[in-house]
Amino acid sequence: MSIVLVTGSCGLVGSEASAFFSEKGFDIIGIDNNSRRLFFGKDGDISWVKKKLEKNVKNYKHYNVDISDSDSLKKIFKRYRKNIKLVIHSAAQPSHDWAKSNIFKDFDVNAKGTINILETTKNYCYDAPFIFMSTNKVYGDNPNNLPMIEKSTRWEIKNNHLFKNGITENMSIDNCVHSFFGTSKSYADLAVQEYGKNIGIKTVCFRAGCITGPNHSGARLHGFLSYLVKTALDKKKYYIYGYKGKQVRDNIHSYDVVNCFWQFFKKPTSGEIYNMGGGRKSNCSIIEAINTIYKLTNISIKKELKKQNRVGDHIWYISNMKKFKSHYPKWKQIYNSEKIIDELLSLR
Repeated sequence: MSIVLVTGSCGLVGSEASAFFSEKGFDIIGIDNNSRRLFFGKDGDISWVKKKLEKNVKNYKHYNVDISDSDSLKKIFKRYRKNIKLVIHSAAQPSHDWAKSNIFKDFDVNAKGTINILETTKNYCYDAPFIFMSTNKVYGDNPNNLPMIEKSTRWEIKNNHLFKNGITENMSIDNCVHSFFGTSKSYADLAVQEYGKNIGIKTVCFRAGCITGPNHSGARLHGFLSYLVKTALDKKKYYIYGYKGKQVRDNIHSYDVVNCFWQFFKKPTSGEIYNMGGGRKSNCSIIEAINTIYKLTNISIKKELKKQNRVGDHIWYISNMKKFKSHYPKWKQIYNSEKIIDELLSLR
């Protein structure tokens, strides 16, 4: 028995990974307690994804466990031990806004939960590669200090800048505002690196931009494209927070993300970090996404612009995937932003 253990297995990335690695012949142990419903209400409820996994993914076994509960995690890891060949840690509290009002719970999930999973991996399946879904919010609002040019539908970086093809892993995470979500994820990111470099576990942090796909339960506080499409089709108002709606989002499909996981699993290293996103191939501003939906559906989205931006939000963020591509040249990106939006529209 070869097992892939996935935390947040009913979330966007976790469910994509569960289906992908099941197709590769692995048994899947899924850990998810539907905390998204607590965070975001009914829009965030992932019960439908759990039912989909249990119906369609063979050899999927589900555990309704909170990752901040170390004793419950130990029982699972102890049961399967060295049959666990890969750990994918994608469970998280993912919202800036929610974290600010629930600081302790945010830290328990993102920081303490990550330490719990690292410790159980170390103690029960040390040789299993450990993949962590980090975030570009570890860079705080440092990207907002880049020299920007305002264009008709987006902010853009100056063409002669070092990061013109996207932000690299060399950007500092210091001297900036992170938001409490960015802070708890930064702790987890650094801990994952340390378990690789100091203890020797084969760990990797993927610092993601905006991920989306067919299993995304987008909500007002999280899940940009998914929630935007949902709002458009339900003919509801969409609220834009700051930057005139010209803030640029880096969009990567969950299938492309999981293919990154597959490449790393086949050739793992220890303590590595990679920026992960759509890059120059797949990005758009909020206004451009709204325009794309109109182009594809003829639906005009009702929108309201709030002058105040969200704390830690980026004016312009595009990932530079050069480092990952140089280490794993067989990885190919399939989706761009329009193709992602078209898929999300077709699913409703």
